[in-house]
Order: sequence, then C-alpha cells, then structure tokens
Amino acid sequence: MSLLFSRCCAALLAIFILLPTLAQGANADAPASASSAADAKAPEVTIAELRANFSKIPVTADNNDDLRQLLSQTNVIAAQVDEYLKLHTAPLADMNARLGELGAAPTAPGTTEDPDITRQRASLTKERNALDADVRLARLLAIDAEQRGNDLVAQRRKLFQAQLTARAPSPFGGQFWLNLGDAWPDDIWRLRELAQEWGEGASVAMRADNRPAVLLSCLAAVLMALLCNWLAEWGLVRMAARFLPAGRLRRSLLVIAIVGTNVLLVGLAAQWLHSVLDSRGALGPQVRKVAQSIVAAAIFVAFVIGLGRALLSIRRPSWRLPPMSNAVARSLASYPWLIALVGVVVWTPSQVNAVVDASFAAVLATHVVTALVLTALVTIIVFRLAPGHAHAQAPAPSPSPAPAPTPVAQGPDGAPPEAAEASASRPIWVGLLLGVVMVVVVAIWVLVAVGYVAMASFLAMQLAWGGIVAAAFYVLFKFADDLFSAVVSSTSNFGQRLQRTLGLQPQTLDQAAVVLSGLSRIILFFYMIVALAAPLGSGPDEVFRRGGQFGTGFKIGEFVLEPGAIFSALGVAFAGFVALRVLKQWLALRYLPSTALAPGMQSSITRLLGYVGGILVVAISLSALGIGVNKIAWVASALSVGIGFGLQAIVQNFISGLILLAERPVKVGDWVVLGTTEGDVRRINVRATEIQLGDRSTLIVPNSEFITKSVRNMTLSNAEGRVLIRLPMPLSTDAKKVRALMLAACNKHTEVLPTPAPSLTLEGVEGGALIFQAIAFVSSPRVAGGVRSDLLFEILDALREENLPLSVPTMVVATEARPSVATPSENPLAPLPS
Repeated sequence: MSLLFSRCCAALLAIFILLPTLAQGANADAPASASSAADAKAPEVTIAELRANFSKIPVTADNNDDLRQLLSQTNVIAAQVDEYLKLHTAPLADMNARLGELGAAPTAPGTTEDPDITRQRASLTKERNALDADVRLARLLAIDAEQRGNDLVAQRRKLFQAQLTARAPSPFGGQFWLNLGDAWPDDIWRLRELAQEWGEGASVAMRADNRPAVLLSCLAAVLMALLCNWLAEWGLVRMAARFLPAGRLRRSLLVIAIVGTNVLLVGLAAQWLHSVLDSRGALGPQVRKVAQSIVAAAIFVAFVIGLGRALLSIRRPSWRLPPMSNAVARSLASYPWLIALVGVVVWTPSQVNAVVDASFAAVLATHVVTALVLTALVTIIVFRLAPGHAHAQAPAPSPSPAPAPTPVAQGPDGAPPEAAEASASRPIWVGLLLGVVMVVVVAIWVLVAVGYVAMASFLAMQLAWGGIVAAAFYVLFKFADDLFSAVVSSTSNFGQRLQRTLGLQPQTLDQAAVVLSGLSRIILFFYMIVALAAPLGSGPDEVFRRGGQFGTGFKIGEFVLEPGAIFSALGVAFAGFVALRVLKQWLALRYLPSTALAPGMQSSITRLLGYVGGILVVAISLSALGIGVNKIAWVASALSVGIGFGLQAIVQNFISGLILLAERPVKVGDWVVLGTTEGDVRRINVRATEIQLGDRSTLIVPNSEFITKSVRNMTLSNAEGRVLIRLPMPLSTDAKKVRALMLAACNKHTEVLPTPAPSLTLEGVEGGALIFQAIAFVSSPRVAGGVRSDLLFEILDALREENLPLSVPTMVVATEARPSVATPSENPLAPLPS
C-alpha cells in the first residue's frame, strides 16, 4: 500500500510539473506530429547528412523569432549528434578491444600467421578506421553546434537588450498617436485578411460533410473541459478523503491533482478540437497560428484557474494550504478568473501582431496596453491583500446574543483548519515584498510615461509571471514538506517499518525527514529562480533546459563541483550507511550470537566494524564527489598541523579506544576499578568509555586513562566475585564454635557458590581480640556487596543467639585530678571561709 501510495505521489507530481508543456506542444503543426512518428521508423542519419543540415542553418537573423527558430534547429542537430555518439562510442571501444586481442601483425622475417586472423584483423581495422573517423567528425560537429548555439544566444541577448533600451514616443505625446494613426490603415488591412481567412475556414467547417464532426467535436471539447473537469475534481476529493492517509499530505496532493487534471483535460480538449478543424481543412496558414495560440492560452487559463481555485479552496476551508481567513479567500474567489482573462487579453494581441506582421506602432501600442493592464491587475491584488482591506471584508460583529457554539470543522488531519487559526498579523517579509512590488509598478508607469514601453511591458509581464511561478512553487514547497513528513518521519507507517527493520531511533527519522525536506526545498528554489528568469509562458522543458546549463558544475579553486556528482555522493552515502546498518544488525542479532564469543567481544567487533565501515563509506562518497585519495591525503596532511597542536588529546583517546577494542584489556561488561571508581563497563566509544557505578550513575572516562594508568579488572580472567568478612572476637571465645556458625551462614546463602567452597581462617590476635576472616565466592562482583550484607546479618544473629559477643575495642580515657574544695579564685561565687 505504501509503495502504491508513493508511486501515485510521484505520478501526480510529474503531471503537475510537466503538463503545461502541452502549451508548447500546441505550437507545433499537426502534420509535424504525424511526421515525428514516421521519423521514428526512418533510417539513422549519417554524420555527412547532419553536417549538411548544419551548414544550411544561417548564422545570423534580424528578429527574435528567427533567432529562436535557428537556435531550436541547432539544438536539434546537437541532440542528434549526442545520440550518434552514444550509439557509436561503445562499438568503437569494442572494436579496439578485439583488435587488441588479435594483436599486431607479425613483422619478424620468416614468421607467418593464420590467414583467417589476417583477414579478420584487416576487416576490423577497416571498420574501426571508418567508425573512428565518423566519431571524430561527430565530436567536431558537436563542438561547432555548441559554439553556434552560444553565438545565437549572444545575438538574442544583444537584440533583446537593444529592444528593451530603445526609446519610443511617449503615449502622452502626440507623436505616438500620429504614428499609430498613420499605420492604422495597413494594420486594418492585415486584420481583414486574417478575418477573411477565418471566415473561409468557418465556411469550410460548416459544410455538410464537415458540420456533424465539427459540432460534435466542439460539444465534446466543451463537455471535457467543463463537465469532465467538475466530475474529476469531485472524484479526486472523495478519493483523497477515503484512500489517502490522514495528515497534511492529502491537502497538498489534492491541489496538485486538481491542477494537473484541469490542465490535462482542457489541454486534451483544445488540442483535439484544433486537430479536428485542421484535418477538415478549416484552418488556413494564418488562422492555424492563431489557433495554436488559442490552444496555448486555454492551457494557461486552465493552469491559472485551477491553481487559484485549489489554493483558495472556498468550498473546503479545512483543506486550504495558505494560512488565509475565509473572508479573504472569498474576496479573492474571482481573481483566478480575472488573472486568466487578463493574461489572455494581453497575450492574444501580441500573437496576432506576430501572425499578421503588424506595424511597429501597433507593437508599441500593444506594449503600452500590456504594461498598464498587468500593473493595474497587480495593484488591485496588492490592495486586496492589504491587512486593512482584509479586515474590512470580515463581517461586523452582531449585537445580538451569541448563538450556541457549533462544532468546528475538522481538517484533513483531524485538527482545526489552518485558515481558521490564521492570525491577523502576517510576517514582515510579506509586507516588504508587497512594498517592492508596488515600487516596481510605479517604475513601470514611469517607463511608460517617458517612452520606454518595451522595457515597461517586459517588467510587467515578468511581474505577473513571477506571481504565477511563486504560487506554483509554493504548492511544491508544501508538498515536499508534507511528503517527507508523511513518509520518512517516525509517526508514518514507513518510518515505523524502518525503526523495526533497521533499529533506527525516532529522532533519527524525524531529523532525516527535516533534512530531506530542506534538500528538496533547495532544489525547488533553484528551479524557481530559473523559472523566474525565464520569459512569460515558458514551459517546464524550457525551465529544465535553462537549469541544465548549470549542470556542468562550477569551480571552487581547483575543485569542480557538479550537481550530478553531489547527488551521486549523497546517494552513495545513503546506500552505504544503510547497508552498513543492515550488516551490523545481522552481525549483532544473527551471526555473532551463534558463535562462542563473549557478549562483550561481540559488541566490540560490531562497534569496530561500524567505525571502519563508516570511514570507507565516507571515502567512497568523497570519491563519487570527485575528491580522490590524493586530495584526501593533502587535506589530511594539512590537518596534521592542527592535530599536532590542538587535537593531541582527542587523537590519543581515539587511538586508545582502538587499542581497547583490539587488545580487549577492558571490554564491555567488565567490572573495573580505576582509582576510587568501581563499576561496570557499559560502552567503549571512540573517545571515552562509559562506566556505570553502583548508584546507577554513569562516569565517562577518557580512553587514555585505561592505557596509561593502572586498572584493576575484576572480571578479566575470572568473572566470579569474592566476599570478605573480618570479625574481632574476645580471647575467651570458642573459636571452633564461631567457625562452625560463620561457615553455616555462608553455605546457607543461595548466592554463595559451592565451588570453590567458603573458607574461614583465624588471622591472629590484634589488640587483644581474635580476628576471624571468612571468604565466600559469588557469581559476579556486582552481587558481592549485597551478599556480604546478608551474611553479616545472619552471622550477627547467630552469634547473639549463642551468646558469643564481639570484641569491644579497649578505650583509654585520661581524666585530670581536681581538688575537692574550690579555692576562691576557682569559684568566685562561693562564700568565704570563716
């Protein structure tokens, strides 16, 4: 179930990112799509054909559209060359290997070889030489194509800068309107030609043989775009509530699913209707280009409206992603439609101008309209999002008595919706961002007024494009957080499985979820910056292509850091540590318990393997990153100076820990005495050893203390503990009777070992008393203290019952002689003698 859920998440994310590419797919002619299928079966092109096609591409162009077309053709040839190199590099290597196996032809006089080998060598050499020549030409062509592409990009950049910095007559002056009036007749004539072609296409579509198919296609496209879209959204909401696990993930996933479904259905409907009209001959050359722009506009409208409705979530406040109140959401309900409408109004004239080759005055007027309309829309949205206006949208409190409390709607995770908990305050960066937007709007108005209408139009379109990109990536940021929180965290089903199988701690999984979410946010933020720098209407393929330009890496000193190498190193490190964890679990739970090794030795072997394996995984990860062993040696030599001065103690303790794990003079589970410290060795770490004392506290001792100082290991060779009891008795005591009582008490205790048997000796006479010493052995030094206490209780009771008192130490008290009658000086209050 979790695997299916993960695949569904990945599929929906891919739909959300890749479906807008249909907008650019609509820009291709329908016959081109048919020819692509035929090209798949066409024979492989040769290097000569690719070189001929490349030589036909012009080096320069006069306008941006031509430069874009030339760049696209160059990129196609470059991709074909790369594919050719991928297909023929491996066969060339195989031929070289086979020739190496055959060896060189014998040159010594009088030596011969098998004619078959000679013919085989000659044939392979001929094929190898031909293939090697083609591969060399392909590499040269790849370099030429890359250089041509860079030149075309530079030309586009210069042309773009020239267009932006070009100053035209101000719309507030008379020259602007005079130029527009002079060009108006020619533009009207061009538009009439387009309208005439459009009317002819409508007549062709309404012919008797085409009318049923065209009308049914129009009806089916409308139903697919409206009714099917509504049914799909209704079904997605029901499926999300029923099948997806409770939590925040279902909210962000539902937004992605709704937007992807809207774009998919509307794009299919528009593209289908376009293909039907084109196949029926209803689209002329100019109308076909306009129709392609309409298809792209329909997809753009579906994306903007679907994204806006999903984010506002008017009917499902508990599923709303942004922390927005219901009043603000309802006030913005019509804005997704308005944004889409304004986008179409702004986009369509520029496309028509390109199709009919409108005059320069008409293009300038389009720039002015674009800048003013988009800035007006942005200004309205900014003022709508202002805190004062949001409070004004909220209903005023009623003076009537408060009604009975109603149950609060529960969110998808069983908690109150975030929208209801959204406070009136907002982060300061939101206010700063809105202030920057208004500054840009004012700058656009100033540019329009002074005549820099191209730059003003560009800034306005980039401002609108930035808002759409920010909204889309906001959903992706939320989805990344929710995905890793729901899959990797300790509260998820998959996280609990990892805890059971790999023995991971819940804190480790929660930290991994936060780290993975942060990495995904960094990657998304990188592509968001690339998308913001892309022009309005760019699809995901354009964004990924621009992002791929940074995939060659960047240089830091002499080290080249490549994104692919970073991901490879992270993947190697993750896989290596997971494999190391599994191996340690297998050793600790399956293999080592089946051996005759002591538990302490098993723990030491597992820990030492973890240290060595961790070092190997780090070394392999650095190699995958591009840092070789020689570079690691240089780093180690550079760090040796710091180790020599400031890290001596750490290195000493580390080496001492390795010695403890290897020689095992002290191992886990031993009872040691180090100075005045006595306790169990619980863990031997890299730097220090943990000793658990009798009061259950833990003492952390540096490992060097066990190597450089005397340590008493109570259980190194013998795990048994010893109980020693010394009692003083009077000289008149019956020694044999005392011996019998003390031995009986020792033999009676269950913790005392029968072998070796308890013993009692008469040590001698000290201070006028007999000294009896009893020695008993127990299973471990850890229980010796408790057994000694129990034996003392038993022995003292037995001696008391037999009236055998213990010897009392002789105490000598010195007293000072005092006179019987006090003198007056000694007792001033006594009466004087008569």
